[in-house]
Amino acid sequence: MKTKFAASVIFVFAFLPISGQQPLKVGDKAPEFQATADDGSNWNIKKFLGKEYIVVYFYPSAMSSGCTKQACSYRDHRDYLKEAGIVVVGISGDKPENLRLFKQADNLNYTLLADEKGEIAEKFGVPVSQGGSMKSTVGGKEHELVRAVTEKRWTFIIGKDGKIIYKNESVTPEKDPEDVLAFIKSQPSK
Repeated sequence: MKTKFAASVIFVFAFLPISGQQPLKVGDKAPEFQATADDGSNWNIKKFLGKEYIVVYFYPSAMSSGCTKQACSYRDHRDYLKEAGIVVVGISGDKPENLRLFKQADNLNYTLLADEKGEIAEKFGVPVSQGGSMKSTVGGKEHELVRAVTEKRWTFIIGKDGKIIYKNESVTPEKDPEDVLAFIKSQPSK
């Protein structure tokens, strides 16, 4: 007798760097990058460097439990972050279509970027593992969200001088924006 096994969610927890890239440290110059955003546009970090604090947060996958908590917490703190001169981008190995659905499902109010090959994560030294898939219902329709890579949950803040001023490798998803705001508020005014 043959049995069939189907899994709608696959998570791989063995995170390995794509190459020998060392993780960025506080004080390192932030890498320049551009990526496809959730709306299909091209997002380029150069537009923000030197003007605002940039929060770059990497997360494993759109619409998973912890990632949704983190994304919604950033959504709910948007006004406070904006007042503090912070622009936020969330980055995952998801395709732009997945990010569009994630943004729609949770009414997210900031940019999500697709890092489908893990190239941006590699520049930051964020560990990456094999991707996965999950099914989610958005707008009454079931969608399968497939990604080639899964990125570890790390958060960076890039200062107005273009250098990394904050790095968190042990992110608590729902507290991430509060930790970011507390850090920025602790910085001396310039």
